[in-house]
Amino acid sequence: MYTFEFVRAGSIDDAANIHELNPEARYIAGGQTLIPTLKQRLAKPEMLIDIRNVDDLKGIHRGGTAVGIGAMATHREIAASDALRTACPAICHLAGEIADPAVRSRGTIGGSLANNDPAADWPAAILALGATVVTNKRKILADDYFKGLFTTALEPGELITGIGFQLPEKAGYAKFAQRASRFALVGVFVAKFANTVRVAVTGASESGVFRAHALEAALNADFSVAALAGQKASPSGLISDLHAPAEYRAALIPVMAERAVTAALS
Repeated sequence: MYTFEFVRAGSIDDAANIHELNPEARYIAGGQTLIPTLKQRLAKPEMLIDIRNVDDLKGIHRGGTAVGIGAMATHREIAASDALRTACPAICHLAGEIADPAVRSRGTIGGSLANNDPAADWPAAILALGATVVTNKRKILADDYFKGLFTTALEPGELITGIGFQLPEKAGYAKFAQRASRFALVGVFVAKFANTVRVAVTGASESGVFRAHALEAALNADFSVAALAGQKASPSGLISDLHAPAEYRAALIPVMAERAVTAALS
């Protein structure tokens, strides 16, 4: 590690004001990505702004069909939420499948979305649910938020404060995990609403999370596992690495979609 200044913010405005005075500073929440990055000297900010104690970034709230999750909610808290388990168990299932207990206890949904790792689980849920990413400056629709590999619509210094979405009628998530990291080789989140079905895929594409429009069309016509029979995905543009070639990931996409629909229907 190297020398840097560590500042603890007391509020959202406090964090934003500190960053405005120190544009090269980085926000730190759970630190599950940032700390290893610092250790490897891949990032060398002169200041870290600790937002862990900002109460306005915490909490899980449900009002009717609307759900709000604070950016500082940990994966463990979301997995254990009774309010979410009765409303959308797919969210709890996804959170409970992230990494290991140590990571789930410290890692946050806001940090995951800000980092936008191409194999992370949360981007698939947020995109499939058509959620809104709320920041200290504005609200960003999920379809406009994800811009590519580790890239989002966030501006410098912009801080995610929470995520909001309307509850789907049914939802399911299934992933084929890389055994060591538990990141998704392929993860598919399916969400059925009254008038549409949204399907998002993570872990597969060189450009990050994406919507699977062919699968959406099939499920809009008939929300069943049978509707996905014969569906195929092209390996073009998919990740090919030491864990799996692009062709393998392409083959996994419809399989994980079938499992996600099975979970949604059960």
